[in-house]
Amino acid sequence: MLPDRSLCRFRLGDQPAHLGYIRQGQLVDLTASGDPQYASLGDWLLAASGRAAAASAALEGAAAACQPLGAVEALLEQGLTLLAPIDRQEVWACGVTYEMSRSARMRESREPTIYEKVYDAERPEIFFKATPQRVVGPGEAVGIRADSTWDVPEAELTLLVTPALEIVGYTVGNDMSSRSIEGENPLYLPQAKVYDRCCALGPVVVLAEAVDPLNLPITCRIEREGATVFSGETHTRLIHRPLAELIHYLGRCNTFAAGVLVMTGTGVVPPDTFTLREGDTISLTIGQLGTLTNPVTVLPIG
Repeated sequence: MLPDRSLCRFRLGDQPAHLGYIRQGQLVDLTASGDPQYASLGDWLLAASGRAAAASAALEGAAAACQPLGAVEALLEQGLTLLAPIDRQEVWACGVTYEMSRSARMRESREPTIYEKVYDAERPEIFFKATPQRVVGPGEAVGIRADSTWDVPEAELTLLVTPALEIVGYTVGNDMSSRSIEGENPLYLPQAKVYDRCCALGPVVVLAEAVDPLNLPITCRIEREGATVFSGETHTRLIHRPLAELIHYLGRCNTFAAGVLVMTGTGVVPPDTFTLREGDTISLTIGQLGTLTNPVTVLPIG
């Protein structure tokens, strides 16, 4: 069941992507209202910039004034496609924000002390993760690199942020990672993290006012040939740094004209003996934000 008070990007048949809002289990097509601020997710983020609380509150009124398309679950059965909640934004990610993540990075790396130092440092680890074309949505395949031997998903609370650096919502994110490439040399981090299909987002964005972001259980389940081969859990209360601090450092000397999505790190780490394979299915659930499910495919080198 998809949560109320959430934004989504969706497509019906061969129509272009529209911005939707889920209210009382019904999907409202905000783009069809003709209001230019709802033409796309990027347009809404721009309109909301500097007035995030008011813009979020106005969504209820805008949705109430529209005739809903129908029950969102029924529409999904009839062929509605949920798309990744991103159009013109970059995706950035934060690392070593959980104790479990620090321990895992230290085990995989030939230079473990850098991860130990950043965990308690004043400045957090923040890195570029993906452009929109490298992001997939619910049900689409995430990628593992053909030149990597150790690959894992990373379940992450992901923030939707306006150009004014206001958090307006939360979604589920999968920061796909090559631990063999990053572990060989920390300078290889961009190659371990940034490639086609390296990031999955969805299924929806729950508005910030509707959820406590630090009171959300996170689960990761990986299935292979019908059997669960890994299951783990953590909780957002274990994030080591305030979310506002992460946004503050990201925004230093940096602007995001279309807004930005920020992944906040992982606390669910498969064992060192585990690696993803072609055909695996990854399901990540974060509290009432919903479940993001993606199959795995191996990406060719050339």
